[in-house]
Amino acid sequence: MRAIWAGFCVVLLAGPVLAQNAASASGGDIRVLDKLNGETTDVTLQNGVPQQVGLLSIEMNDCRYPARNPSGDAYAALTVTYRNESTPAFNGWMIASSPALNAMDHPRYDVWVLRCTT
Repeated sequence: MRAIWAGFCVVLLAGPVLAQNAASASGGDIRVLDKLNGETTDVTLQNGVPQQVGLLSIEMNDCRYPARNPSGDAYAALTVTYRNESTPAFNGWMIASSPALNAMDHPRYDVWVLRCTT
């Protein structure tokens, strides 16, 4: 019984170690929804280069993807500022497969990550 329990603990603790390595891309694709007029805009961003979309300034700080699967799930660090306000409307990581996990809470715009560009 102890051997089974020890094996189970090893598997649980080794999970993060055995997880896929992530690679960083030079940029990524995002989608912006303007809730007032229902328009969506797809934008390709380069890391560290802010881009204006409507009243938003969006900067991608990093875009990562599974190293062994470039078309796999992307996650990106974004800073989104509305109308040059001093406090960003969003500053953090977004995950392509789970956009609601860490969503931008804004009355007019929704932003989500589509993929990294490799």
